[in-house]
Amino acid sequence: MPNATIRDVAREAQVSVASVSRALNGHERVRPELRARVQEVAARLGYVPHAGARSLSLARTSAIGVVLPDLHGEFFSELLRGMDREVAAQGLALLLTVLQDGRGLNTLAALRGQVDGLVVMAPQLGAAELRAQLPAGLPAVFLNCVPGLAGAALRVDNAAGAAAMVDHLVAAGARTIAHVAGPVGNVDAEERRAGAVAAAERAGVALTVVQGDFTEASGAAAAAQVARGAIRADALFAANDAMAIGALVALKGHGVAVPRQVRVAGFDDIPLARLVTPALTTMRVDIAALGARAVQLLARRIVAPAEGLVEVDPAGAEAIVPRLVVRDTTTETDRETQS
Repeated sequence: MPNATIRDVAREAQVSVASVSRALNGHERVRPELRARVQEVAARLGYVPHAGARSLSLARTSAIGVVLPDLHGEFFSELLRGMDREVAAQGLALLLTVLQDGRGLNTLAALRGQVDGLVVMAPQLGAAELRAQLPAGLPAVFLNCVPGLAGAALRVDNAAGAAAMVDHLVAAGARTIAHVAGPVGNVDAEERRAGAVAAAERAGVALTVVQGDFTEASGAAAAAQVARGAIRADALFAANDAMAIGALVALKGHGVAVPRQVRVAGFDDIPLARLVTPALTTMRVDIAALGARAVQLLARRIVAPAEGLVEVDPAGAEAIVPRLVVRDTTTETDRETQS
């Protein structure tokens, strides 16, 4: 029957419209024989539930909001790829908001009624600032945000990852390290800086912090200082791969041999890291898997708000531990190794 309605199904199955709705929406208090009869009639008549009406009846939109600080670069492309893959598997839709330089923060409250929950990645914002704009009561998963937000938490263990990279550089022979840090006030950047400084102090090697902003240009600027001798370093560790790649290109442009004269390392393991020449040593964060995991946690929180979730705090958040990937920019060998 073309354009069959729920009333057509109810009349054919000889039940009420409410019974049809409960049977097709998976309501537990429906007899198995009644559910089977309604499903058979619906299939025979070609009835397709109206998505809008179904959302209203379930008080859900079947959409989630994703709030990111930026969209530039491979990190966010990979993160969204993982999110999109999991959103499709969950039968959901994705609504994206960007909070670049704080813009768009006042639009978050408007997402109430449009999405069932939020995945929020805002490492550049304070807890009070972000909390003031989030729709009250909306399920949320916070990805690498500062402590003090009620919701589920996912975080990369940035400090441990940075420390592991400094340990690797020291083991490879580095004695003077330049760390190109990310933006001031960004929790990822600050944790990576702290981990690098602490590891250098433990190892008894010199570490100079150079301010960067997660862009290739800032990595290139730091490398130019190293090449000119303004910063003394036999290793350059950038807080993300984009800065490391910018540094690598700049060092080559200044005639500095990598890794013989200066070792170069990054953080994140974006796809380009293994394609540049020489291939970049980095700390691997499975970025796509990180995005997918955030969506999984949010889907669980939407269905069962208290099930298996933790509050956002350094001790309780679910931690993603980066892995060291050794490539050509820190070793004379050409074989990729992981630890």
